Amino acid sequence: MKLLLCSASPRRREFLERLGVRFQVAPAHIDETQRAGEPALEYAMRLAREKAAAGARPGFAALGADTVVVSQDQVLGKPRDTPDAERMLRRLSGAEHEVITAVAIAGLRATAAMTRVRFAELTEAQVRWLAASGEGDDKAGAYAAQGLAGAFIERIEGSFSNVVGLPLPETLALLQEAGVELPWT
Repeated sequence: MKLLLCSASPRRREFLERLGVRFQVAPAHIDETQRAGEPALEYAMRLAREKAAAGARPGFAALGADTVVVSQDQVLGKPRDTPDAERMLRRLSGAEHEVITAVAIAGLRATAAMTRVRFAELTEAQVRWLAASGEGDDKAGAYAAQGLAGAFIERIEGSFSNVVGLPLPETLALLQEAGVELPWT
């Protein structure tokens, strides 16, 4: 079975490439609006399923994924602009938050990983610097753990690959279940 990655995320592509997984990319375009009262986990799972379904093609295992950051019961998606990124970083400063990434294969199932992350207390200058870097512009919570913001992460409890945007153990289990050829099989 061939793999179709229904995501525009360069981090997801990079993870799969580094593992030697062969795939094609076809980003799915769906409405990513959170429904009123929809819990964060259900929201991420729904989006992963919808992305996989939107990209599904015969002969391919269509993989959809979505990452959300949850801080004090509020879902933080991708920032709209620099002031929004600054607002998110201030909210994460000196606090713990949860990163949830859901992955789904169209017609198969979905699963998710949850990781706790603690940021150091950020100064206003650090908040502005991180936001102005643009590094978090296309990332939930306005930061990249593998980038500049990594200097301010005090602790990660759980999967680092989940925080980056693709929980590898869960994803590989789904790919194997779907019959996608993996380099070691």
